[in-house]
Amino acid sequence: MSRSAHPAGPRHADVLPEGHYSAPPADLNALDGKVWAQTVTRDAHGVVTVGGLPVTRLAEEFGTPAYILDETDFRARARAWRTAFGQDADVFYAGKAFLSRAVVRWLHEEGLNLDVCSGGELATALSAGMPADRIAFHGNNKSKDEIRRAMEAGVGRIVLDSFQEIVRVAHVAQELGRRQRVQIRVTVGVEAHTHEFIATAHEDQKFGIPLAGGQAAEAVRRALQLDGIELIGIHSHIGSQIFDMSGFEVAAHRVVGLLKDIRDEHGVELPEIDLGGGLGIAYTSDDDPREPHEIAKALTEIVTRECEAAKLRTPRISVEPGRAVVGPTAFTLYEVGTIKPLDGLRTYVSVDGGMSDNIRTALYDAEYSVALVSRSSDAEPMLARVVGKHCESGDIVVKDAFLPADLAPGDLIAVPATGAYCRSMASNYNHVTRPPVVAVRDGEARVIVRRETEEDLLRLDVG
Repeated sequence: MSRSAHPAGPRHADVLPEGHYSAPPADLNALDGKVWAQTVTRDAHGVVTVGGLPVTRLAEEFGTPAYILDETDFRARARAWRTAFGQDADVFYAGKAFLSRAVVRWLHEEGLNLDVCSGGELATALSAGMPADRIAFHGNNKSKDEIRRAMEAGVGRIVLDSFQEIVRVAHVAQELGRRQRVQIRVTVGVEAHTHEFIATAHEDQKFGIPLAGGQAAEAVRRALQLDGIELIGIHSHIGSQIFDMSGFEVAAHRVVGLLKDIRDEHGVELPEIDLGGGLGIAYTSDDDPREPHEIAKALTEIVTRECEAAKLRTPRISVEPGRAVVGPTAFTLYEVGTIKPLDGLRTYVSVDGGMSDNIRTALYDAEYSVALVSRSSDAEPMLARVVGKHCESGDIVVKDAFLPADLAPGDLIAVPATGAYCRSMASNYNHVTRPPVVAVRDGEARVIVRRETEEDLLRLDVG
């Protein structure tokens, strides 16, 4: 690889501009285990490996950019969630984080259920052999066709998100001569400590039926009166990328309060409660996520305590981790192109991908880590901003991070913790083709979602 000299941007902490970053790490070659998948390490030559394979080989075989997914890590995290909650609870992997037929098969084999929120996700799940009774169907605006397809497949539950949907689902069920198991999604008025666009339990947003003003109670009344549906529980989801358990405690208190009101008014104790997902992962060394067994213990204790206080039987708990399962298992591998130092500011490092393969930085102001992975370096750190190749000034992958000052075109860098939402939200902006997803396990690599081609783009253009 070339080592073209270029003027370096700011390097020392005492001359750095203000920004969202920590001090330079003591060792730029170190890989923080919190943000990288479990089989990621450096070999004797300084090249990062995953599942025993060097990233240089992966880049040569599959090209860049590419999402590299550690299958061993994925399976281990799925098992950890299943084990933590035991047989008296249900774990539904949130397919929106990342879904493919290979992932569906892994989930099935590791004992997790699956949460889908569109006809396409449902089709993927069924085509890969996930039993329909282990699928939950979410969404704030399910079409009548999607509802019908879900019922005909025999999905285990549909989560009702509005008054109109209560009637819509009941009507389809009656047409099919079925009785569909449902939950009602309730917004409980909890302000999760997360980005505005991924906080989902305050009243001023599109999801769920508000608890405030008696709307959720009225939804329950209507659902209990309809023959086509069987109300089995209440669903709550307070947001995403959450580390503080206090929001779940408040949400559980309010949901259990609704269960008590249902018991008192209708003489019915609903058997299930779904607390959603949203548990955070480490994107940088500053993030400190909880382990699944800690989360399971805390949520179980919260629900049990609240039910004992309300003199209710403890319902079966469901949770919906998606990001927490797949997020840490993958990294995005890029090749460095243009390097542009801005004196007194930072060095812009352009890669061969960008916002088309990771929109989260632009959309949520998300923070990521980054590392030089095709070699080690003893050069001093430089403050860098990793940007993409798209015609947008907001095309930023990593806002502020430290990379070695001898970084050069042709080097490979990787952004960890991109397993969740990056491929799911990827686009063809500027007619850039979407990267492949490459699963690595025990020294073998295989494509589970192939790279798009320009022929794929043109095939859809029928004009």
